Amino acid sequence: MQSVLFDLDGTLLDTAPDMVPVLAELLAEEGRALMPYDVARGHVSNGSAGLVRLAFPDASTGRLAALQARYLALYATRLTRETRLFPGFDALLGGLEARGLPWGVVTNKPGYLTEPLLAGLGLRHRAACVVSGDTLPERKPHPRPVQYAVTTVGAVPERSIYVGDARRDIESGRGAGTRTIAAAYGYVPPGEDPWAWGADAVVTSVAELTATIDRLLA
Repeated sequence: MQSVLFDLDGTLLDTAPDMVPVLAELLAEEGRALMPYDVARGHVSNGSAGLVRLAFPDASTGRLAALQARYLALYATRLTRETRLFPGFDALLGGLEARGLPWGVVTNKPGYLTEPLLAGLGLRHRAACVVSGDTLPERKPHPRPVQYAVTTVGAVPERSIYVGDARRDIESGRGAGTRTIAAAYGYVPPGEDPWAWGADAVVTSVAELTATIDRLLA
């Protein structure tokens, strides 16, 4: 194996402790009832658009756009207030770095949020590449973001791994020709079955992810 790539929200970082409270703040501004934390958490991988659609299902397209813009403005003020690596991930990344294996991020989150988020957590300089949702014209589930990341770190798809907590991640990795791991510990929406996404492996914890990556590297 030559590289390991990760989705961001719900795979590498537990961003829900910042993203869900922002949704609560937006709901309060609009005079709406708050949403249970666990319900909103299950949709964080769908980004700001998915969270706003969940909270305002009756809003028009134009209204949703305005609400999403407000959500993003609020979120930009607290990117790293509560967000952290999932427990055990620092050791996982350290193990990859000790082996000399580059790791990177492929996310649909826009770059103006992704870059300061990773920098604020001391991760940007450690990542061999960061592909955000606006780095290329295409976004996941299109395979090109993962293909671009693999090329950027000097690897080949068949000797790379992509890890994500959404169906679009697995579709993108498979389309790019990488090995894929579904992170079932992440923000999997109700009714979704990570075992049905066609990943090469499904893990339910970071410890299991670490063991699975170690096995593939061996």
